[in-house]
Amino acid sequence: MDIYISQNDGIPVYLQIVNQVKQLVAVKRLIADQELPAIRVLAEQLLINPNTVARAYRELETAGWVYKRRGSGTFISDKPSPLSEQERQRIIDEKIVSLLAEAHQMDISVEQIITRIKEIKARG
Repeated sequence: MDIYISQNDGIPVYLQIVNQVKQLVAVKRLIADQELPAIRVLAEQLLINPNTVARAYRELETAGWVYKRRGSGTFISDKPSPLSEQERQRIIDEKIVSLLAEAHQMDISVEQIITRIKEIKARG
């Protein structure tokens, strides 16, 4: 599971996990009944406290995105809440704002960012 944590974007780590799991479900990189990594395993991979992963998993379970099997782990729900268009736009807007702030700090123009995006997309 590809989850990346940024300590610099101001979004709590547990929410970054929640948002990325939702995104992975929305693009079908995570499918119904697929097991998520164990809390300790994901915490070790991300170099964060296991309580942070546990909180993210609880949030996802409360929202119906995942379910737990006692003694077996945490799994993607077969009826995940689909991301609304508004939620999808909010998520991408957050990423754009973060990218623009970082680019500004590095003195990179919007035009340079757009060029890089097109180059990277062309590579596949």
